[in-house]
Amino acid sequence: MIMNSARTAFTSMLLALAREDQTLYAVATDSRGSVTLTDFAAELPNQFVECGIAEQNAIGISAGLANGGLRPFVCGPACFYSLRSAEQVKVDVGYSQMNVKIVGVSGGISYGALGATHHATQDIALMRAVAGLEIFLPSDAPQMAAMTRYLAASDAPAYIRMGRGAVPTIYQENAPFIPGKANCLNKGKDAAIIACGEMVYPALQAAAILAQEGLYVSVYDMHTLRPLDEEAILKAAETGFVVTAEEHSIHGGLGGAVAELLSQKRPTRMRILGLPDEKLYNGNSAQVLTHYGLTADGIAQTLRLER
Repeated sequence: MIMNSARTAFTSMLLALAREDQTLYAVATDSRGSVTLTDFAAELPNQFVECGIAEQNAIGISAGLANGGLRPFVCGPACFYSLRSAEQVKVDVGYSQMNVKIVGVSGGISYGALGATHHATQDIALMRAVAGLEIFLPSDAPQMAAMTRYLAASDAPAYIRMGRGAVPTIYQENAPFIPGKANCLNKGKDAAIIACGEMVYPALQAAAILAQEGLYVSVYDMHTLRPLDEEAILKAAETGFVVTAEEHSIHGGLGGAVAELLSQKRPTRMRILGLPDEKLYNGNSAQVLTHYGLTADGIAQTLRLER
């Protein structure tokens, strides 16, 4: 099994692209280490802006850079860019339609035992409520590299959320990435799992476990939450039972987006797997995910019990 982190794939690709395009900027908030931007800052100091621990300022500065024709990627912990900077994201980026790419690393519970202050479990709900933002959650390093190429060429504001550690590789290098087009990674007739981000690999494992038991499950990688691939969701609903899996609150994320669509266009039995509406337990991310059933075994058990 090949393991790589999405954040290193992102910064490696951004540096390669920025060498050829002087309009590409990286903006950080004392986060060059956590984002792995150290090489970028050292090699291209004139295309790097360090704001210190001031995420609200960083969003505003990035909007100003974009207004001057530059293409900034403002990078740091997802928990701070989503909540601490909510007003700036809403007004300076979304409302003003500035070409700013907001890159949230250590999404979900990547920071583990640092607890609720550093968990990013409401970020997708907030970003979905800001009109005009594209929203992406890469499932592995090759997909993040492909996303970065797209984002560097795109004029649309966007929020990109990734984890922190190395994750199993799902896609081959240079695999095509089509924004707004989910990838069906496994086909089954009995149920469907729609997953995003780092929940895609456990979803695939769950499908493999269930196939050995005679339950055949489709798996979709919903890497883009805006624009949402409605066609793929409606196709998944043809199985009669849909499970969504995400490292996010059960409110307002992928599950909410899928439920909103299906309730209006094709009412379907479904279950939203995510982090519950309660004060979360602390621990490393593996411990927390296991506790809340966000593992291959947990996803498989949900389908066994409810199918």
